[in-house]
Amino acid sequence: MTGLYGVIGDPIAHSLSPLIHNEWLREHGIDAIYKAMQVPAGELEAALETLTRQGARGLNITLPHKQAALALAEEKGDLARRIGAANTLVRTETGGWRAENTDAPGFIHTLDKAGVDVAGKNVFLLGAGGSARALAVVLTDLGADLTICNRTISRAEEIADNLLTKPEICTLDVGLERLATAELVVNTVSLGYSGQALELPKGVGKTFYDISYGKAAAPTLAHAVAQDWRTMDGLGMLVAQAAFAFEHWFGILPDMEGVETRCRAIVEATT
Repeated sequence: MTGLYGVIGDPIAHSLSPLIHNEWLREHGIDAIYKAMQVPAGELEAALETLTRQGARGLNITLPHKQAALALAEEKGDLARRIGAANTLVRTETGGWRAENTDAPGFIHTLDKAGVDVAGKNVFLLGAGGSARALAVVLTDLGADLTICNRTISRAEEIADNLLTKPEICTLDVGLERLATAELVVNTVSLGYSGQALELPKGVGKTFYDISYGKAAAPTLAHAVAQDWRTMDGLGMLVAQAAFAFEHWFGILPDMEGVETRCRAIVEATT
């Protein structure tokens, strides 16, 4: 019987995850299909019940469901529990779901690949959503001097309360005014689809990492390049977190470089 896997989110039509996972499934001769599934906020529980009846074996979870996925899972991996959000669900032998988080190892993979060492560095994290939760855990675990900047202070404080090392907290406006002091800026705030871009100071010798990619990241990344920042987008992280999810499901860590190259060609052709 063909296995069912997929990604749940809203919006989801733009997702590259089906392209990524179906290529890996073909490469490894696995009888399964991976689909994108649009599920509005508040409807994840009903969707999981339906997918369980349909025999789904593994799911990726994206906005706006990462925290809900953790709460609904019968089992929770240590990393997902620490982060307070899940982006991967794995069917258990008892028929339930185990929540995992591969955003964190995916982010670490991209930092290592780019040779970015955050230990002792002044790092500003912009935003406090589900992805930011994972990145804050990684950055503090790696010894960064972290500042979390968010429009709603209480959401940033909620993330800070779950970290081993307490970061500084400020509003997004204040954080943007202080970016000249940062050695690494990690942006999780999406502005690009509206054509807006963050205003950045000069960044010679510094890194700006936007976890979006394509049209969503293009305006801010273009501005960052003009301001002499070294730039990274989120496509590498997307592929890496997908690869670690694939490993959870099948016990195989697939090739990342070839898939990332193909995805980047598609993104560049449509940006």
